[in-house]
Amino acid sequence: MSTLIAAMAGAMVVGGILLGIYALTPRPAREPRPARPARTGRLVRWWRGLPTWQRWSSLAALAVGAVVMVATGWVVAVPVLPAAVLGLPALLMVSGADRQIARMDAIAEWTRNLAGVLTAGQGIEAAIQASLRSAPDAIRPEVARLVGRMRSRWSTEQALRAFADDLDDATGDLVCAALILGAAKRGDGLARVLTGLAESVAADVRGRRQIEADRAKPRASARMVTLLSIGALVFFGLGGRFFAPYVSPIGQVILLVLLSCYGLLLWWLRRMAELQPATRILGQVHGQVGER
Repeated sequence: MSTLIAAMAGAMVVGGILLGIYALTPRPAREPRPARPARTGRLVRWWRGLPTWQRWSSLAALAVGAVVMVATGWVVAVPVLPAAVLGLPALLMVSGADRQIARMDAIAEWTRNLAGVLTAGQGIEAAIQASLRSAPDAIRPEVARLVGRMRSRWSTEQALRAFADDLDDATGDLVCAALILGAAKRGDGLARVLTGLAESVAADVRGRRQIEADRAKPRASARMVTLLSIGALVFFGLGGRFFAPYVSPIGQVILLVLLSCYGLLLWWLRRMAELQPATRILGQVHGQVGER
């Protein structure tokens, strides 16, 4: 142990000398960089976006970790317990891909119904307003806002672009782009285009559901392995011998590194199994169009 501490101290001394030489070396003047936006706002938004129970639980875990540190000397409990409360629910929860797939299916159904109304001879604006009655529940609030904007005398293009932003989905952008072009050209064939889009989206939904069913298996295995690992750590930790090699300060640092690597691997596994959204083709219009 003394040899390891001496080696670390020597490395720190050499690193300090090198940093000092680098600081004293003259360098050409650089143009001032533009000020970066503060990251505190993003952190505050992330904290406020957490469920109330998770915020209070993380604060309680921080307090418990402080008590454990004072009572037993385990400093590693202070960062590990809050990190576990904040990270494990996100890593072990069921994927949100089902909600995204359900919205895609609802967009396909709404598009198909809209094409049917257009086939009956109604205009685009009247067809959109009539589609509210049969809009699927997954996108009914967005369709209701679209109809409300059109009744408030928004132009058709502005209302559809705002509708695309409300959907925030690449599939919705395709449908809105077709409707915008149809509203601008006022030609025949829009119903056929929408029907083709609905069939294409429905086929995409079927494929995504099959992929999601295959991805659910490794996620379930990862959750099972994680729960078993946590149970084993708690069980063997109560005996007092399992964590004996980690009592020293160096041992606690090693334990923290091992737990961090395990958490990063879980995060990486979840990222690999996530359904990445497609890139949108219609940009944001907020700021260009305001509520009237």
